[in-house]
Amino acid sequence: MTRRAALSSLAGALAGAAAPPPQPNRAPVVNAAEHAWVIHDPRFPIDPQVASCPQNLPTYDYSGEWLISEMQTYNVDRVAISHVCYYGRNNDYTIHCVKTWPDKFAGYGLLVGHRLYSPADKENPARLERLMKEGGLVGLRLSPIYDKELVWLNDPVCYPLWKKAEELKATFHIFLAPHQVRQVADMAERFAGVNIVIDHMAMIDITAPDSEGFGPLLDLARFPNVYIRTSLHNPSKTRRMPYRDVWPFLRRLYDRYGPKRLVWANFAEKLIIEELIPFFTAEDKEWILGRTAWRLYKFEEKRASLTAATARSRARPGG
Repeated sequence: MTRRAALSSLAGALAGAAAPPPQPNRAPVVNAAEHAWVIHDPRFPIDPQVASCPQNLPTYDYSGEWLISEMQTYNVDRVAISHVCYYGRNNDYTIHCVKTWPDKFAGYGLLVGHRLYSPADKENPARLERLMKEGGLVGLRLSPIYDKELVWLNDPVCYPLWKKAEELKATFHIFLAPHQVRQVADMAERFAGVNIVIDHMAMIDITAPDSEGFGPLLDLARFPNVYIRTSLHNPSKTRRMPYRDVWPFLRRLYDRYGPKRLVWANFAEKLIIEELIPFFTAEDKEWILGRTAWRLYKFEEKRASLTAATARSRARPGG
């Protein structure tokens, strides 16, 4: 059997056998951001003309099957797939993963911003609705960091998109530079029904004064719909695990936001949070490692949907 055939067989087996939800006596463990892509599957071609990062395309797969194997290695129950820039506004592969393994994945897509649809495009609200209602995604990732000299995140042309997101109870991940944090404050206040997750701790410079980014990030805590994705490796200056130089900043975020508004990503960083961070209590870890993300990415709704589908299947004659 070839490697491709073996992976195909594995995919079918995994799709056909829904994994049980986390047991009641154990909190769920949810990775809030992993990318996924394939380069050899003709159903999901990577087109440099569509990619939002055409100068940095992959040479290997990081597939849904591989994510599942990593989940088993790290004892992770669910993953929220952050649609990767290689596919740009074509969200098909993330949708494929979410629909093929609904008991494993949630996903959020790319639509608006650098090399994507213009923020002023009037079709954006309808596109978001289709992505969520037909594609099964939970929201979007917006990346103003790639437009550092432009201000579009809180431009009024984006209000219809955010209004639709509020109606749909969407989750928006925001990848931005420190000087753009105040734009998030504007939108968090205006559209309080949108869950906002700040990626990579806003790429703060941990050597800079608070006024240059970390202070405004702490101030966002006054909005209850804002969450922080911990992402220790990006702010680190040493670039050496376990990124101890970032721990004081993580502590300040923890003190301001509390454990119920922190989520994690990157499989290796789970081990740091789980085993090494000294100021997290056992209850804190339950929220940070999964309880909060379980709600943000609608895994309870997915579980209910899967349970209902299984019940319908069993109720059919011969089921």
